[in-house]
Amino acid sequence: MKKLLEVVGLGKTYPTEDGGELEVLHDVSFTINRGEIVAVVGESGAGKSTLLHLLGTLDRPTSGKVYFEGKDVFKQSDNQLAHFRNRSLGFVFQFHHLLPEFTAVENVSMPALIQQKSLPNVRGRALDLLTMLGLEGRLSHRPGQLSGGEKQRVAVARALMNEPSLVLADEPTGNLDTKTAEALHQEIIRLKDTMQQTFIIVTHNPALADLADRVLVIENKDVKELEQTPNPKH
Repeated sequence: MKKLLEVVGLGKTYPTEDGGELEVLHDVSFTINRGEIVAVVGESGAGKSTLLHLLGTLDRPTSGKVYFEGKDVFKQSDNQLAHFRNRSLGFVFQFHHLLPEFTAVENVSMPALIQQKSLPNVRGRALDLLTMLGLEGRLSHRPGQLSGGEKQRVAVARALMNEPSLVLADEPTGNLDTKTAEALHQEIIRLKDTMQQTFIIVTHNPALADLADRVLVIENKDVKELEQTPNPKH
């Protein structure tokens, strides 16, 4: 597999109210290959979301480097990072963060519209993604008219809109019932198999972690890979 992301000596500290520092991550190093699903697990407060925010360049590390396709991403300015996120990364959060006044098609189109493309020019891809995710009957529905599972599938479609190299997901099934969560798990597997999409998924859900190609565990401010038996579902 070809290396997509390399993390070297990553660290993150936050200032505390008493003037001290809280270290969340320390000297973290690992790689992510193209076309694999990697789950990130750990206890609450271990730093999973912090790690995802750093990998998604939503925050800058205190130390260390993140290389994306061989380039040190944090050498870029904030404006350059915003362009990088829009072009190369997709995000799926526990709460879908859809815009309530817009339809499913319009919500999915947003990443392309941010690039100042027109809705008529990108509508076709939005329709294709929603149809691929089984939402062809919900194209003109607004979030308030969609179920929880449908909203998350719209969020997945939105994450894929600009054909990102990497999708970062933070507890994407955390607010879904078991049946709906399992359906979304299978969609993620299908996207990996059919589109060679790369995912990094923070999750507390053992069933979702079990579907991953690799599992990274955050413990004591560090990240270690969990040894797994080969998954027959892949």
